[in-house]
Amino acid sequence: MRRRELNRLRPKTMFTLEAIGDFEDPRLAPFRNMRAQSDHLGRGLFIAEGEKIVRRLLESPHQTVSVLLPEEWRQEYERLLATREESIPLFVAPKSVLNQLTGFKLFQGVLSLGRIPAPAPLDQLAAQLPSPKLFAAVDDISSAVNVGLVVRNAAALGVQALVVGETSAHPYLRRAVRSAMGTIFKLPYHVSRDLTETLRFLRGAGVRCLAAHPHAEQRFLPDADLRGDCCIVLGSEGEGIRPEVLRACDEAIAIPMQAGVDSLNVGNASAVFFYEARRQRQAL
Repeated sequence: MRRRELNRLRPKTMFTLEAIGDFEDPRLAPFRNMRAQSDHLGRGLFIAEGEKIVRRLLESPHQTVSVLLPEEWRQEYERLLATREESIPLFVAPKSVLNQLTGFKLFQGVLSLGRIPAPAPLDQLAAQLPSPKLFAAVDDISSAVNVGLVVRNAAALGVQALVVGETSAHPYLRRAVRSAMGTIFKLPYHVSRDLTETLRFLRGAGVRCLAAHPHAEQRFLPDADLRGDCCIVLGSEGEGIRPEVLRACDEAIAIPMQAGVDSLNVGNASAVFFYEARRQRQAL
């Protein structure tokens, strides 16, 4: 093989290795303010925290702004960064210094800053996702950790897209990304300004909207038909799905439980619903 062809096939080294020498470097500001999740969100940025999550970010098509890690991980991540097309600063420092920079103790010390991908238009999702379509919608779930749990279950069990209600935490908040173990990188999402209107749109597109509601009196999950196009709507543990959103659904479905137990954590409930949908669809 000719030298020119060999050079073309070799991975391009598009990262720059930079030892941390100045904590005031403005490129490190997002890592100094890791608890300021809303600030990151407003700037279209998110933090990936942990070795596996950062690896999944670098293996995804999402834009990576920078990577920050201790020396022990440098060679491993140099190989990953060399496969990327964009130029990515790689900041390296001892873990003790990284703890000082972030303000709290890091388990692995591997962090990355990424750009939040644009939400997918709802009409595009409704038209382009293959049938039988399976959406998940989160309503009034303010805990980023719980949104992340829903995302992780959705990615694992075949949900094709996430609809985020206007009163729910964003799935690219740091704690949501961490709780989802980076699986949000594989899941298209849509941010709704009015979840009731969004559900009406989906129903108009032939997608049945099913409320996961612990106090549903007419239908239990084993009796529900989840084989066609549908959207499973999940609410918070405290108040559940808001009344106006519940009215916008086609029907409410409950998980049958033992007497004396009111409900499950929304992460657990989502896993039960998504699994049942997957089970029914695999039987087709």
